[in-house]
Amino acid sequence: MTSGPSSTPALDATDMPSSRLLPERPFRAPAAYVAAFVSGLLYWLAFAGRSTYLGRDLGLLTFVAFVPLLLALRHQTPKRATWLGVLCGATMNFAGFSWLLEMLRTFSGFPTPLCLVFVAIISTYQGGRLGLMGWLYARARQRGWWQEFAIIGAFAASELVFPLLFPWYYAATVTKLGVLAQIADLGGPIVVGIVLMAVNLALSEVVVARWIEKRPLRRSVPASAAAALALTIAYGAVRMSQVDALAEASEPLRIGVVQGNMGLFEKREDSAKGLRRHKQLTAELKAEGAELVVWSESSVTFGVSEDMYKPFLRDNVAARLGIPVIFGGVIIRENPQDPRLERLFNTALSSNAKGEITGRYDKQYLLAFGEYLPFGDMFPILHQWSPNSGRFSSGSSLEPLPLETKTGTHNVSPLVCYEDILPSFANRVAAHARPELFVNMTNDAWFGDTAEPWEHLALSTFRAIEHRRFLVRSTNSGVSAIVDPNGRVVSHTGTFQVAKLAGTVRLMKGGTVYEALGDVPVIALTLLTLLAAFVRKEKVFKPKAA
Repeated sequence: MTSGPSSTPALDATDMPSSRLLPERPFRAPAAYVAAFVSGLLYWLAFAGRSTYLGRDLGLLTFVAFVPLLLALRHQTPKRATWLGVLCGATMNFAGFSWLLEMLRTFSGFPTPLCLVFVAIISTYQGGRLGLMGWLYARARQRGWWQEFAIIGAFAASELVFPLLFPWYYAATVTKLGVLAQIADLGGPIVVGIVLMAVNLALSEVVVARWIEKRPLRRSVPASAAAALALTIAYGAVRMSQVDALAEASEPLRIGVVQGNMGLFEKREDSAKGLRRHKQLTAELKAEGAELVVWSESSVTFGVSEDMYKPFLRDNVAARLGIPVIFGGVIIRENPQDPRLERLFNTALSSNAKGEITGRYDKQYLLAFGEYLPFGDMFPILHQWSPNSGRFSSGSSLEPLPLETKTGTHNVSPLVCYEDILPSFANRVAAHARPELFVNMTNDAWFGDTAEPWEHLALSTFRAIEHRRFLVRSTNSGVSAIVDPNGRVVSHTGTFQVAKLAGTVRLMKGGTVYEALGDVPVIALTLLTLLAAFVRKEKVFKPKAA
């Protein structure tokens, strides 16, 4: 299947009128799909968590990762552009989310070949995000809109609106290049990604002008990208210095993190062992001067009835710790009329130095297969086919957990499991609770000793930048970490080891532009891009009469 010069209207001639322009031809099918595949590999290689896992930082590839795809998308029909985007995204997902195979084998109970099929389906579906980008771009170009607006708008729209099972953002490629990530406090990770895409667009313009169309370079494109990159770096350098000063002036808190490293099924089979391990490490952290200790998700593995969880957890978990603790538990809302309708909640709880339970937060975003089975309520037989899948329910309250110190009561907002990689959700939490500290409690053990825990950490660091708060992560099997409000990982553990982590965080107040506006600017850009996909530019910008 090929596309000749007559299959798509000429799009770029109006951008740079010149008799030196060569005939406008899109890449034919083989070359275009190879270019999309290469972009997918470069995207994967640039991703920060993958490079940390392998011990090699390839984050600079972020500036060229999209160049092959952008070259391939030139002059393509919307249909062809969609499939090119899907191939690029599916390649990145299949390589970057290869740990899905182990998770599906563990929790679904399906044989490995069938799990591979599911991984391919999920990867292809998630690749649809870039497929949407390709479609929006090609539609806007067919309708005469400027190339730079079309690709930047299509990129932003696809990152904002495409629903993902396992969310990620292109901005996560620069977590090791922290100065570039600081504009996240203005517009979140998508705005960071826009700057990176602008650099890719500028480089693709150089390639097209010099070697493909052999025309004069449109200097405004690389000049605009260079200016955006320079301003981003300058803002990042100034802002990091400011935030460091604000942190230094804020109230310090000595914090401890427990990494119990209990096996997936060992947690359930020997809950007493896990509790003893957490208590012992907590006692050691208290002796080292910790004022608050954080345990991981479901660190208390036995379920407790909602009617009695406060006295039960006080007497059996927190009473003798002698220090404020935030820990994970499972709360059961029983249904005496029909036990099959009981509800389970993946819960974060706080206790004070006396052992009293002072706060509760129920996880709202549940993990597919691990905590719920997609369509399981609609088709109960699916639970028979997938017996290891969970049956948890979502919470609804965004109230913070209280922390009492010598200076008063402070708000701490927990983010359970992968809630720490959802910027819009964390923004809602911050706007409602006004926390002075974020705490993430998770269990990545089901993904095995893969790149996933490092990818998870890389994605989570943006929550610290967006809200200029410390983020403390306690994970059952790693990576546990303390992240400062500039997104720097101050300290962290390894994976699959019993460990404890101690450090000083700061209880910080205030707000950011992103906290106030959220994704409103990106939403506006998305609406304009959707308009461009359906309305010709001439109808919006009518030419003046002669």
